[in-house]
Amino acid sequence: MITPGDMTSAKDTILIVDDTPTNIQVLAQALMKKYEVKVAINGPAALKIVMGNEKPDLILLDIMMPDMDGYEVCRRIKQDAGTRNIPIFFITARDEVSDQKKGFDLGAADYIVKPFELALVMARINVHLRLKRKTERLEKLASVDGLTDIPNRRTLESTLARECRRSMRNSKPLSVLMIDVDHFKAYNDNYGHGAGDECLCALAKVLEASLRRPTDFAGRYGGEEFAIILPDCDTDGAMKVAEKIRTRIASLAIPHAFSGTAAHVTVSIGGKSMLFNAETSGDELLQKADQALYLAKEQGRDRVIILDSADSVYSI
Repeated sequence: MITPGDMTSAKDTILIVDDTPTNIQVLAQALMKKYEVKVAINGPAALKIVMGNEKPDLILLDIMMPDMDGYEVCRRIKQDAGTRNIPIFFITARDEVSDQKKGFDLGAADYIVKPFELALVMARINVHLRLKRKTERLEKLASVDGLTDIPNRRTLESTLARECRRSMRNSKPLSVLMIDVDHFKAYNDNYGHGAGDECLCALAKVLEASLRRPTDFAGRYGGEEFAIILPDCDTDGAMKVAEKIRTRIASLAIPHAFSGTAAHVTVSIGGKSMLFNAETSGDELLQKADQALYLAKEQGRDRVIILDSADSVYSI
């Protein structure tokens, strides 16, 4: 008898949701040769798996189950931003056109009527998993900077807008850091653009490694500029993160003989920390952080300047 849980260690995971053990047995035995298989015998158990840390790549979902039917399970999965893109196949004895229409209207990727041909089910699963992987690759290309492999400006701006709303809702401070590579044009002109690209990639890795909380965000703003978003972070916290980044980049000791600041690559960092209300915006936060960055450059570069909610200046 197959019990709920993991059954093999394949790359893609398929969740079977059915209250009839024989149906689970037939599907699982065929699938576990190629995929990792998880099972749930009712809707609540299925939702617990889907909403967990290790989400399935595809769901085979029965409709007729006690307490919570498959339609309701599908509706809840599709309502959640973190799970709505998981393909769902309804596998059911209900063969009315109205049933199938309801399934597709809820967002199902496919509708298979029992009794089914196992080979056909396997073929359809393969097709949808390939489509899912292609979609994920396209989404990554649209959201990630092609050079540094960290989020691009588009993703940065959408993340900032979301965190501004969260800051206003939770009455928690939000901080943004703007980071600029000092004398980068001189670096490119003298060492070449290939070396410049390598330098930016090295700095991007430092930024990511310097952020510890899951909600912290690092992205490429454009050219040699990067930005950091720090939710629930006040002026002191932003200063500590910024100084850690500045010193770590300096410790890379990337030679820069043409810098007017140091013999190695350095960065200037400007930041702004504030609480949001209906009259403030992410653009305002970025502009203030950029003003602080300008001050850092004006005062000699290779330094950190943070503006607090009252625009008072804190510097290192």
